[in-house]
Amino acid sequence: MSDASPDTPAITPEIVEQHGLSEAEYAKVLDIMGREPNITELGIFSVMWSEHCSYKSSKKWLKTLPTTAPWVIQGPGENAGIIDIGDNQAVVFKMESHNHPSFIEPYQGAATGVGGILRDVFTMGARPVANMNSLRFGRPGHPKTRHLVSGVVAGIGDYGNCVGVPTVGGECTFHGAYDGNILVNAMTVGLADADNIFYSAATGAGNPIVYVGSKTGRDGIHGVTMASTEFHADEEEKRPTVQVGDPFTEKLLIEACLELMATDAIVAIQDMGGAGLTSSSFEMASKGGMGVELDLDHVPQREENMSAYEMMLSESQERMLMVLKPGSEDEARAIFEKWELDFAVIGQLTDTGHMVLRHKGEVVADLPIDPLALASPEYDEKQRPFTRSPKSEPVSADDVPIPNDPMAALEKLLGCPDLAAKRWIWEQYDHMVMADTLEGGRPGGDAAVIRVHGTDKALAIATDCTPRYCLADPACGGKQAVAEAWRNLTATGAKPLAITDCLNFGNPEKPDIMGQFVGCIEGMRDACAVLKFPVVSGNVSFYNETGGQAVLPTPAIGGVGLIEKYENAATLAFKAETEAIVLVGETRGHFGQSLYLREIEGREDGPPPPVDLAAEKRNGDLVRGLITGGKVTACHDVSDGGILVAAAEMALAGNVGATIQVPEGGQGDNPPAHAWLFGEDQGRYIVTTTDAKELLAAADAAGVAAMQIGITGGEGLSLIGGEAETALDALRQTHEGWLPEYMAGP
Repeated sequence: MSDASPDTPAITPEIVEQHGLSEAEYAKVLDIMGREPNITELGIFSVMWSEHCSYKSSKKWLKTLPTTAPWVIQGPGENAGIIDIGDNQAVVFKMESHNHPSFIEPYQGAATGVGGILRDVFTMGARPVANMNSLRFGRPGHPKTRHLVSGVVAGIGDYGNCVGVPTVGGECTFHGAYDGNILVNAMTVGLADADNIFYSAATGAGNPIVYVGSKTGRDGIHGVTMASTEFHADEEEKRPTVQVGDPFTEKLLIEACLELMATDAIVAIQDMGGAGLTSSSFEMASKGGMGVELDLDHVPQREENMSAYEMMLSESQERMLMVLKPGSEDEARAIFEKWELDFAVIGQLTDTGHMVLRHKGEVVADLPIDPLALASPEYDEKQRPFTRSPKSEPVSADDVPIPNDPMAALEKLLGCPDLAAKRWIWEQYDHMVMADTLEGGRPGGDAAVIRVHGTDKALAIATDCTPRYCLADPACGGKQAVAEAWRNLTATGAKPLAITDCLNFGNPEKPDIMGQFVGCIEGMRDACAVLKFPVVSGNVSFYNETGGQAVLPTPAIGGVGLIEKYENAATLAFKAETEAIVLVGETRGHFGQSLYLREIEGREDGPPPPVDLAAEKRNGDLVRGLITGGKVTACHDVSDGGILVAAAEMALAGNVGATIQVPEGGQGDNPPAHAWLFGEDQGRYIVTTTDAKELLAAADAAGVAAMQIGITGGEGLSLIGGEAETALDALRQTHEGWLPEYMAGP
């Protein structure tokens, strides 16, 4: 057995440690192999058993999430999840992280994150129709933040724009916990024929294994291993582990794959993502119960003298692996050569159950597939103990000073980094390419809305998470993240159907971090069950910390919903004057973990707002029915910043002012005025209507709390009861100005 390299290193404890394997894990390797592995075999074990590929700390808990529904075609376990939207149409979608690479090399890290998630979707037979993202950066004052924002946004925009898939929305927030480890989560949504879905399980001994796309280089080697460890001071030295993308090649690859998918040539197909040729070939064979034999001499290479180790672990971009029906090779080759892409038959399926690699005429690796897969570590609470986060002391509105000028507080909130308009970002994205992004569903609303081409239907897409809630109470925060995604889809009139997730946490070997993860999963599970909003795909990203400083627990949720008639979609913009403004949902004035508390009072304390899932569903079902029935003219969910921020965002979007009636604080169930204005109680919406009486009667009949809180009109935002007023132009200048001014800085 040889690695076909004259300087093959001996397998020492140091080499094992460098490959991210513990002593116990390496002992398992020896038991499976019955001998010491060579360096190529060790590299394969290393990537397949990495946290990134094996989910060894998380899979016990992921199994507890609801994943099924009558409309779910494919849940977790494939390249992407799939839901049925009727008329033989299916939606294919997934979200994934590219955090570590984006911190090291923001442009390529973010760009290749987009490229990878696009491939996860079109490998299932879907044409990508929309991209989303969820971005978390450090403090604006940190010396690296501006550089990271610039590079990440350019990478996302350039890749999506060049591929020709619209980036239609997302979220972007800032916090010091991300100073040393930003989060870049990318989501892609595609459309496919429900009767023409492609899967990755390989079948048929003797069937040819085909490599297509770009050539293999040395970029990205050990990418998944890097993503499975903490950052240290040497992160700049890890640039070679960041992949390099080419969106123009990706576009060709999409078209070539979809053209071949129109034939019956493909048996199985898999993206070469994390761990590249290793994971793609290994997973295809494992899912199908097959063996695989590869001749690495036939792998298209762009660099000289690549070793077997380098070829198997490279994460070069824009590559796919396929199993074809015998005799279809020439037809497939003609398609890929027409699109000017590499095409090579590099091996075949076998019935041996082994992965056998040949290079320069020698066998350089021979690994049993099922034993390696079945022995993949799975840590439980004994091996990964977890500590629950302590409960926070409640924050009383009486202990939060009443602002002298609520409109000044509003202006400060609208101009803070988290709430400031992100137009500077999304104007760099071509969000209208493909011509199906609806006017009111562009970036900046509750959810993006895109038409299902050639039909009356539309998809609503949202990404959501409130990390500060998750830190204070992980179970409540996980529940709220799912509920807010559900609420944002509902606010457009969509029926929420399913979610994908991207679970970003620190080092799982630390009990408090594992406690955050377990708590968030429990909250997500409860919300998905009650809201009938299953998880169909996702990703776990651990080790998001540098020098022992972990990111905030950030379980980003990507939700997809269906609007039966796109002309019925609601938007948040006030439409006309003299319309009634109605608040749906109960307000108690919850200040804990609110942006008001953080931005106005300089405090980050208290528990997050509780999430009543039964009320959430009841309120949302009412609002959705009102939208579908044409009973409301605008709709916006109430979240960060509370009622006054939500009303201001609606006024700014429509350029129509409003007068808000503040209930008399302390009377009956009414909280103090500042808590009513800025508290972040959940399950609430602001809607406008031309018939408040009818709407309030419908709410009463549904058992939903609702009250008229104002009327649209004028050129500013006014409070009755607080006797305060501000012009929309002043609010707009503050709201729109922060990010471009920040990015133009030194």
